[in-house]
Amino acid sequence: MTPDRRNPECDTDRAVRARYSAAALEREAALCCPVDYDPQYLSPIPQEVLERDYGCGDPSRYVREGDVVLDLGSGAGKICFIAAQIAGPKGAVIGVDLNEEMLGLARDSAPKVAEALGYANVEFRRARIQDLALDLDALDEWLAEHPVREGADLAAFEAASERLRRASTLVADASVDLVVSNCVLNLVQESDRRQLVEEIFRVLKTGGRIAISDIVSDECVPAELKADPELWSGCVSGAFQELELLRALEAAGFRGIAIDKWEAEPFAVVEGIEFRSVTITAYKADIGTSRDANQALIYRGPWKAVEDEEGNRFVRGERTAVSAQYFQALGGTPYADEFVPIRPRDSVPEAEQPRFQGVGPRGPRETKGAAYRATRKPGQRGCC
Repeated sequence: MTPDRRNPECDTDRAVRARYSAAALEREAALCCPVDYDPQYLSPIPQEVLERDYGCGDPSRYVREGDVVLDLGSGAGKICFIAAQIAGPKGAVIGVDLNEEMLGLARDSAPKVAEALGYANVEFRRARIQDLALDLDALDEWLAEHPVREGADLAAFEAASERLRRASTLVADASVDLVVSNCVLNLVQESDRRQLVEEIFRVLKTGGRIAISDIVSDECVPAELKADPELWSGCVSGAFQELELLRALEAAGFRGIAIDKWEAEPFAVVEGIEFRSVTITAYKADIGTSRDANQALIYRGPWKAVEDEEGNRFVRGERTAVSAQYFQALGGTPYADEFVPIRPRDSVPEAEQPRFQGVGPRGPRETKGAAYRATRKPGQRGCC
């Protein structure tokens, strides 16, 4: 395919649609990396779904029982069907994809999986993953009754799109526990990537997590490679540069961002640029400024000091004052093992908590209380 130099984004989008439509009908080995999945979750899944699995990791292993899971670019549905088993009947799984052939395969397979499991907790919705508010099936129904034939019709189309986003949002705000994706974010055009990350943040509950398996590049990809439809649709030239995805997540407000898996062997090498699979995890934490409850955290190490996304510094072994909100956030995943929580001897009622003034050293007397004068001899609690 010859790239369209006037509008390379349109050219690569067409290549993605064509390639994945064909891959829904017949397996294409070039679209996937070898991944080991837990075999206990594979037996209820139809063989045609297993054969058309195009991914580079296994984000399903981050699912917890009872989770509401959103899979971006769900394809034939393999990750969704695995997640359905881990989340269980009290959980729910939503697969979102744009490709109608892939969605058709997934939707046809859903009743078979439900019958094998004894419960149905998976549904598939059609949308662009960078616009999780707009239900494209609903938009197509509107278009069938209001076709766009001339420029004057565009205003009505745009108004209908906005109306659908507001009135029947495809994925609601703060409704999801875990967002997963398997080698799909790299197919989104660069102009849409900020919106993509912000949409992921929007749909997550506070405390919600992401597990993104994708291809990243060790160097910036030159424009001529990005304009190559074959490389783009093959999950290569659209890859985020290693730091780019991490910085995009940080800018959107994610915290606890970590590279959980890093493949040493590249997925592909083009003109000396290495493209490899990674899995990134992050959290939607609410750790803004709040009230002061006389709490502190001690960073355990092993580093001399660490710094968070707001620039707050935690020195190894030093009692550090944090807000009540921050104390709660850093007491959970993924921070719990990194800090020793120090609670006040006498809890401070919320109505009496002053506004938190900022992270910094906190003396023991602040948490024990200035009037604390207790004496206890060694051995009185049977520690020897």
